[in-house]
Amino acid sequence: MEADTELGVDWTACQGHGLCAELLPEHITLDEWGYPLFPPGPLPRRALKRARRAAADCPVLAIKLTPAQGS
Repeated sequence: MEADTELGVDWTACQGHGLCAELLPEHITLDEWGYPLFPPGPLPRRALKRARRAAADCPVLAIKLTPAQGS
């Protein structure tokens, strides 16, 4: 999963805690209700370690790392 990995979210699980945006602020912002927003497409390789931490530290495990579309 190292190359061409993108962020995803399980919208039914997400409760808008915002921890993901604190851990990965250059790739995740929050909407007005505190839910994550991120651009589509693969993450830069240098961000994968922090993205894995954001996914693992999500209180409800709603943030996912998935293969990028077309990979």
